[in-house]
Amino acid sequence: MSLATVYSRCIHGSEALSISVETHISNGLPSFTIVGLPETAVRESRDRVRSAVLNSGFEFPQQRITVSLAPGDIPKEGTRFDLAIAVAILAASGQLPSEALGRIEFVAELALDGGLRPARASIAVALASAKEGRELLVGCHDAKVAALIDAACVRAADNLTAVGQHLCGIAPLARVQPAQDRDGCCEFPDLSDVIGQPRARRALEVAAAGGHNLLMIGPPGTGKSMLATRLPGILPPLTDEQAMDTAAVQSIAGLTPAPESWRDRPFRSPHHSCSAAALVGGGRIPRPGEISLAHHGVLFLDELPEFDRRALEALREPLESGRITVARAAAAVVYPAALQLIAAMNPCPCGYDGDAKVACRCTPDRIQRYRGRVSGPLAERIDIHLEMPRQEMDFTDPKPVRGESSAQVRTRVTQVRGVQMSRQQRLNAELDSVGITRYCELEGDARSLLTRAGARLALSGRGYHKVIKIARTLADMEGNEILSAEHIAEAISLRALDRDSGAGRLQSGA
Repeated sequence: MSLATVYSRCIHGSEALSISVETHISNGLPSFTIVGLPETAVRESRDRVRSAVLNSGFEFPQQRITVSLAPGDIPKEGTRFDLAIAVAILAASGQLPSEALGRIEFVAELALDGGLRPARASIAVALASAKEGRELLVGCHDAKVAALIDAACVRAADNLTAVGQHLCGIAPLARVQPAQDRDGCCEFPDLSDVIGQPRARRALEVAAAGGHNLLMIGPPGTGKSMLATRLPGILPPLTDEQAMDTAAVQSIAGLTPAPESWRDRPFRSPHHSCSAAALVGGGRIPRPGEISLAHHGVLFLDELPEFDRRALEALREPLESGRITVARAAAAVVYPAALQLIAAMNPCPCGYDGDAKVACRCTPDRIQRYRGRVSGPLAERIDIHLEMPRQEMDFTDPKPVRGESSAQVRTRVTQVRGVQMSRQQRLNAELDSVGITRYCELEGDARSLLTRAGARLALSGRGYHKVIKIARTLADMEGNEILSAEHIAEAISLRALDRDSGAGRLQSGA
């Protein structure tokens, strides 16, 4: 047979697209041509494939070889097509049977001696292969990670010789089974380490229970970073579907999820000096950024005003839609970004504006410029604004009074989230205007209080909805179906940038 078709996968944005590796061998002067928009690494596979075939005991055809990577209008990059090209050449030259090729996908780089090397995005590829109903044949390094996808039939080989023996039925490759416990290890810092700050602990639990974004404002040393790093520990583990989505994004970015902790919530904490492309994604060949790597997890931005303004403004889209679009001249790709944002900032450049112990050294203009680095539209999209003043505590006490542990709080958060999912199939923070009208019934006093507060604080429509959604979470935490005036009052108290005229300059300085 002089024509063979083998299936593989290429990565385009957050998708693993099916690629048909069509190979034709004909008479003529010996040549080896690859078409279908191959990048440099794909074109270089000609030399790797030739050496791997010869060193694996096969014959390399001394004829005219044409390999087409279809569809031809999608750019192909990386070394992931090596194995598929080699198998297609061997099948087209009659050295391997072609009967089983239609139900198998091959994704691996080839070493010169025929060994199989890992390829990026094995989890995303396994998910897509499972949906197509095909088996996936990869190298041993990728197999354990790809086998995390229960629906995928993953087989692993050490080298091209083993692949040939499998296709010929001489030594079939067994399906890879994950051998480890995949329930997650939850090795996050414990909330009981935070001494004091009861109001901040309460706000953190509210944020976790309803999926609300949180901004903490306070002087240095008040525990903002401590609380932020403990948020993932009070969130419930990822569901199987969420874990697969998160692991797929990480694998596309070139990260290998740890099999023993793949159901833990991701926690990303980029430095404020990171570029806009590093935060939102991009590059010549677009890759996911920190926003997408925090998918179904937590993105912590410490020193929020110090981040690049353009990068911060790019947060507005994912905070509303749960996805981020990276547009380039050649194409636009969409990455998932259903994250929970937790941010921290000082009240002024020196950090001590309003502090009772340390005098602030900043001028009013300098404070306004500092706060104005965070625009009003972005601040309005953050549900909870929490002021964290300095607390009087005896830090030398050998046995300080500790609060509840992360496990205790996580139990309550899981129960509250379960109520929301049963009622509306989404978290309160994700409710749209229709959902708010349907699921957020206000008492008469609560409606009156919200009306007066909205007029006094000049709340926008989004501001009204944020208050109602926070109040809905507070009511769920108490087991109430109807929102009371107390719930509305506490929700307003958790919107510091709306109610406090000093902090409100953050919005006017945008």
